[in-house]
Order: sequence, then structure tokens, then C-alpha cells
Amino acid sequence: MAHVKYGRDPMTPFDYSAPGSLDEVCALLAGAGGRAKVLAGGTDLLIELRRPGKKSPETIVDISRIDLLRGVELQAGSVRIGPLTTHAEIAESGLIRETAGLLAAASGAVGSPQVRNRGTIGGNIMNAATCADTVPPLVALNARLTLVSSRGQREVPITDFFIEPYRTVALQDEVLSLIAFSSPPAGTRGSFTKLGRRNAVSISRLSVAALVTRDAAGTITAASIVPGAAMPVWQRVSEAESLLLGEKPSSTLFAAAGRKVSEVMIRQTGRRWSTEYKEPVLAVLVRRALEACCTSRERAPESAK
Repeated sequence: MAHVKYGRDPMTPFDYSAPGSLDEVCALLAGAGGRAKVLAGGTDLLIELRRPGKKSPETIVDISRIDLLRGVELQAGSVRIGPLTTHAEIAESGLIRETAGLLAAASGAVGSPQVRNRGTIGGNIMNAATCADTVPPLVALNARLTLVSSRGQREVPITDFFIEPYRTVALQDEVLSLIAFSSPPAGTRGSFTKLGRRNAVSISRLSVAALVTRDAAGTITAASIVPGAAMPVWQRVSEAESLLLGEKPSSTLFAAAGRKVSEVMIRQTGRRWSTEYKEPVLAVLVRRALEACCTSRERAPESAK
């Protein structure tokens, strides 16, 4: 285990440790008394450390060497993703594309190739930024998160994980060890659509993840709709989902669902300076995401005009 002193300057040193096992990680976090930060891909943390006036943590715990926390596998009908799996690996995974194409699309829309090759899905979750691209698909998939510490482990539904932007239920000595979700049933298609200020290296202004399940007659039997960067925390919009059940796909139906999602957003956030823009745009994104679930093509992320 590497252990050195480092800092931006002599006034702000911190301990750097690179443990080789999950047990070592848990021991370090337990001994840090809440004064440690976990380093995975580093695409968020390193930027945070460079901010002027930002107080450094006393310890950086680099978990990037723990191979146990990497990879994607299917086990007993459950898709299991290690938190150190990069966005590029998820976007290119045949298993993810087959079982959860909306998550592959979201991972492929994160930042630049450099960020996707370094940034991890676990970091995207734990950072809890409202613009996180992979969280809406995971909420739509009803993902479960496993947190471990020196006291043991616990499983938390992702719908219960986020408290507010940049704040989760994870305790200071816990580390994310697994992301898992059940493989969607036959007849299910997903879609992820994202609106940014440009076509690449873009932070989401709004996004939508959707899943639609249809029976042999084409009737919608289940649906998940999760907007991103729209509400204080990510959530399925059950009022809009219920409009779809028992119906056949149509632009009129999907437009109504889109308007309902916008209505719920405004009810939760109130009317702000950005609402005039977000209200109609979110409704359109929901309609397009649902339409993409019922066609053979995924909709690519879009740039804001």
C-alpha cells in the first residue's frame, strides 16, 4: 500500500494512500474520522482539490488499484457493475448494450473520450451532481447499491440513496462496492436523451431516461420515466408513467406524458427564471425518449440552441 504526503503547497498537505484491498480501504476510512476522500477516476476530485481556497482533506484514499471493484457481469438474472468500471467500458459493454442500452447511451454521452476512459460510474453516483448522466438510467432500472465499511455492508435502493444535490445517505466511512439491477423483461426497450449547450464535452442541462415494456399486441404494460437535472433529486415520475399503462404508443400519448413530467417538475421546484425554458423542453425530451423506446433506434444526445 502506497502512503505518501502530498499537497497543492506546503500549507495544505494531505496523506495519500493506495490500498490493495477493500478491507484496507475500509480500515483507512474508519480511522480517518470523516476527514478522508475516496479517489476513483479523479475527474471530479482532482478539480475540487485545485479550487482556490478549497480545504484539502487530511487523507486521499485511492481505490483505483482494487480490481475486485471493476467489471460487468450477469449473475442469476442480475446485472452487476463494479463501481470502478469506466464510462467507456460501460458504453462498449455488449452485456450492457443488450440488457440496458439506455445506460450504455448515457455512459457514452459523458464528457470527452479522455473523461470516459478515466471517469467511473461509481464516482458519477457518489458525487451526486444533478447533471450526472448515468443516474437517471440507473433509477429507471431500479438499481441497488451496496455500501461497505469496517462494520459490514448494506444494500440501498438507488431511489433512497440521494438526499439532495451532492449529498447521499452514504456514511463517511462507507465505500460503494457494487451497482446491480435486474435484467429488464422481454419486450422492454430503453432510451436516454440529453440536452447540453454543445454536442460534446457537455454538462446536461436536462436529460431523460425511459424504459417501456410492451406485450405481444404492442400494449404498454410497464414504464419508467426519470428526468435528470430537473428536480432536487432523481425520481421516477409515476403520474406520467400511469398515463401510458394499457395504451398503445402514439405521439399524442407521449406528448401528454411529457407535459405531466413538466407539471411535476414545476410542482416540486416552483417557477424560476429557467422554468419558461425548461417546461416545454423537458416535455419534448420526454416525448422523444418514449418514442425512441418504441422504435429501433436510440436517440443521440442533443445540443441546446
